[in-house]
Amino acid sequence: MYLRTMLLPLLAAFSLIAAAVPQSILLWPNGAPGSEGKTAAEAVRITPAGDHVVSSVHQPSITPYLPTPETATGAAVVIAPGGGHSALWMDHEGYNVARWLSEHGVAAFVLKYRLAREKDSSYTIEGTSLLDTQRAITLVRSRAAEWHVNPARVGVMGFSAGGELAALAATRFTEDNKPSFQALIYPAIPREMKLSAQTPPAFLACGENDRKNISQGLPELYLALKQAGASAELHVYSATGHGFGMRETNHTPSAAWLVRFHEWLGAGGFLKPATHPK
Repeated sequence: MYLRTMLLPLLAAFSLIAAAVPQSILLWPNGAPGSEGKTAAEAVRITPAGDHVVSSVHQPSITPYLPTPETATGAAVVIAPGGGHSALWMDHEGYNVARWLSEHGVAAFVLKYRLAREKDSSYTIEGTSLLDTQRAITLVRSRAAEWHVNPARVGVMGFSAGGELAALAATRFTEDNKPSFQALIYPAIPREMKLSAQTPPAFLACGENDRKNISQGLPELYLALKQAGASAELHVYSATGHGFGMRETNHTPSAAWLVRFHEWLGAGGFLKPATHPK
């Protein structure tokens, strides 16, 4: 009896925590095309630092982080975490970012996409993984009224390998799945990107100590966007390498990148008039 009395408050606390975690939404409730017959369960590895690393994704999904209706700005962003197309680092390149954005009026949807470079994978980056990204954008637009989102303000953000998908989504689109804006955070940069004045506005960020193909490639992409007539903003942070994302332990100048992104959204007209975050 004593043990039961002691456990009840703890179980109640765990129930509240579980209820506070957003539930994921399948992109294809009846099964994703190209994943037929794949029944392996999703795998989650927790690193010594507490990061959740997901693999074996066969039922791609989005996890919504929604602002309150009173604080919603109408902007929304699909977030693609990185992990070399063999895993997904869900916290500092996903949930942490989405939570911050939702607290500042932006609906955020963390994408679990299928992994093209996982061992024995039959998926492809420009086929399967890109399809998941495009489907996520379309799904958010289809439920815009329910989620207090303006369909004309649905963008995409990606980190590292996820940044490659965001860049592909912003250059290979139809009317239904064209992102309203793109945020490429230390992205793997696709080759032969077709840029034009119709390319969605781009927010670009990386560290100066990242690999040369990123620390030099992203400024080159910025110049290419400008030459094509597209809108772009670039941040290259000092004393910063790859994978900074959003971590409480980050005390470099790059820790402010998400505030700069929010300001950029406001300057681009994607937010209703609101006080900028401090």
